[in-house]
Amino acid sequence: MAATSTSADDERDEPESALETARRQLQHAFDHLDIDQNIVERLKHPKKVHEVTVPIERENGDVEVYTGYRAQHDSVRGPFKGGIRYHPDVTREECVGLGMLMTWKCAVMDLPFGGAKGGIAVNPKDLSTEEKEQLTRRFTDEIRSVIGPTKDIPAPDMGTDPQTMAWLMDAYSMQEGETIPGVVTGKPPIVGGSKGRDSAPGRSVAIITREAIEYYDKHSHETSVAVQGFGSVGSNAAKLLDDWGMNVVAVSDVNGGIYDATGLDTHSIPAHHEEPEAVMTHGAPETVTNDELLELNVDVVIPAAIGNVLTVDNADDIAADIVIEGANGPTTSAASAIFAEREIPVIPDILANAGGVTVSYFEWLQDINRRAWSLDRVHDELEAEMLAAWRDVRKEFDVRDGTWRDAAYIVALSRIAKAHEMRGLWP
Repeated sequence: MAATSTSADDERDEPESALETARRQLQHAFDHLDIDQNIVERLKHPKKVHEVTVPIERENGDVEVYTGYRAQHDSVRGPFKGGIRYHPDVTREECVGLGMLMTWKCAVMDLPFGGAKGGIAVNPKDLSTEEKEQLTRRFTDEIRSVIGPTKDIPAPDMGTDPQTMAWLMDAYSMQEGETIPGVVTGKPPIVGGSKGRDSAPGRSVAIITREAIEYYDKHSHETSVAVQGFGSVGSNAAKLLDDWGMNVVAVSDVNGGIYDATGLDTHSIPAHHEEPEAVMTHGAPETVTNDELLELNVDVVIPAAIGNVLTVDNADDIAADIVIEGANGPTTSAASAIFAEREIPVIPDILANAGGVTVSYFEWLQDINRRAWSLDRVHDELEAEMLAAWRDVRKEFDVRDGTWRDAAYIVALSRIAKAHEMRGLWP
């Protein structure tokens, strides 16, 4: 498959907002498809954005008022679906952009959901557990009329976790007068959560890495892998790849990384949720910075920590044969163009790390049917869904002149456009 004709000079290399990224990828996909421009115009905008004030009484007696959002992008294929994040930089525009990206991610996985995203502009580290619970319950009450198991189903995101989702579910259920676990996913299993949900994004990254290696005629036992970020996504991906015979030679956390050309014992390295920032305490022949890890001469590099780490500044120095995006948005537009020119395949985040929303779908099914699945069933179902999505994207990649990212967005947009065409426009 030939590289795209776009040069790095045609792309600006500054961090894009989530909204800019979502709209740019929408336009790229549209350029490859024969669909109604009016549908694309509709998809450039969210259906609704809810902005609420969330007052809480702090433990010192002061009342603080925070701003919360829930952006609902598109529901043509099913209820809105997307995370809720607690972070000081949460904005309306960010929620709109991330909601759009969730629409594309659900569509590429062929899940019966649309996209949404929400959050509160707050630093959760500044709150006690009791204050965070109070904030969550009040926010839930403020958005209660617009969420629900057939309307909009939140999930954890940055700064939130299964406990946060349990509080949200309880607050919603108390107001509705009955227990409704399907209002939210990512809960603890004891209150309707799914086994395997926490590890799902890392598991999907590992599955897609395995398939990409096979596609490019590499043998797993001869494949070296470097993983930036040893949190939930990176650690679970690294351990699975290790189990499957690949040679994980480097991993890192926020403090830096460790490197062993003969391979690391990933199961002996504490993940972030087990022991935060513990990677550097693990014995290894060499240490590397996070920047150096990305430039190691390996078969596969997996940026699984934060966004915008592959840029115009380092794209020419990346020595890996394949890039698998474990984090959301780790590659800037300019870096993507450079990788295309260098013919380095980049498997995009909306496919690679889609295990989270996929197992959230499984959790939703379990909740509305009141029937829990075993962990083995979750793993088997996730494997089947990821392989189906991989085949769909691979088919587009094989027949079109573009990148893996183009192929994934083409799959997503074609499904959304067909659904809009069939449903029509309410007058």
